[in-house]
Amino acid sequence: MNPDAIQKMLNEAVAAGEAPGVAAAVSDARGTLFEAAAGVATLGGEQKVDADTLFWIASMTKPVTSLAAMQLVERGLLDLDAPVGDLLPELKHPRILEGGKLRPARRPITLRHLLTHTAGFSYAFASAEYAAYLAAQPNPPAFGMRAALDAPLLFEPGERWEYGLGVDWAGLAVEAASGLNLEAYFQKYIFGPLGMADTSFLPTAAQLARRAALHKRQADGSLTATPPAPLAVPEVFSGGGGLYSTLRDYQKFLRVFLTAGAGIVTAGTVTEMSRNQIGGLRAGYLPSANPALFVGADVNPGQHNQWGLGFIIYPGKGRFGRNSGSFGWAGMANTYFWVDPAAKLAAVMMMQILPSGDAGAMKTLIGFERAMYAARQ
Repeated sequence: MNPDAIQKMLNEAVAAGEAPGVAAAVSDARGTLFEAAAGVATLGGEQKVDADTLFWIASMTKPVTSLAAMQLVERGLLDLDAPVGDLLPELKHPRILEGGKLRPARRPITLRHLLTHTAGFSYAFASAEYAAYLAAQPNPPAFGMRAALDAPLLFEPGERWEYGLGVDWAGLAVEAASGLNLEAYFQKYIFGPLGMADTSFLPTAAQLARRAALHKRQADGSLTATPPAPLAVPEVFSGGGGLYSTLRDYQKFLRVFLTAGAGIVTAGTVTEMSRNQIGGLRAGYLPSANPALFVGADVNPGQHNQWGLGFIIYPGKGRFGRNSGSFGWAGMANTYFWVDPAAKLAAVMMMQILPSGDAGAMKTLIGFERAMYAARQ
């Protein structure tokens, strides 16, 4: 694969102000086919973005948590369809927010519900009803506190698909079933075996020195860098969005799905994770209740998108090149990945821009996908 066209596209995206810095790669089952990067880690700085730049990958944490849960399903320590409240008492008696009031749910929540975003949870940035309810609570807990996950459902478990806090709860199920916190579990059973030395909830000082700053799009289209906040050990590691990683490391994770499990899960688990788990429900519509943080979008308009155990599944040919049956997801700061089983490839692109779904970031992503598939022809 000739990376010249992709490198040119990334250079042009940075020059046009679409992203301050961007890194992209394509892998197959044997390893990296190419890596490309352009721009700087911090706008106005001199540190170049490369394959070892550290990015907050946000919701690209979710597939990692899902894989951890499935490892424990394989070991008989978790059950996809048992009431998860038997393991997590806070979910024993879920409540549903309805007309501004709470009522008991009629169905139990299962691990499958949590991993498929059908449990009934949402996010405040996506649901105005949720945001209003949480804002009305006295002394709302901060991100990283277990109490921040104590939110009501918006519908009966299994009734519809809505993106939300479920995978954070799945991370707590992994901890309860394994006896390890999520950082320790990931390092022992996923990152260590895969050689992912730069992926963690708690990067070292040396790793943080390679961190890309988070940038915010301004009303005039320009970008400004936000000074990075110091990291502290949270009360709860966010299985839904807390990891930092690099372009080079995340490719190793994606190759699990190109190599029948890479020795850390079975081929059957890879098949289970990448098949539709939500029946006739449609996944991928994400409204916004906070445009400064999240633009809101239909992830794949015009298709009846499915959901596996950790990612969206594209049932038809993508508009920009990916094949039917491809699956992937994204992170809040505009990090993206997809696995294309038909092409036997995995792709990942990383930026650090808010809001999620920023027009410049999306233009860069589309350009990358088009250039990647064109380079194969």
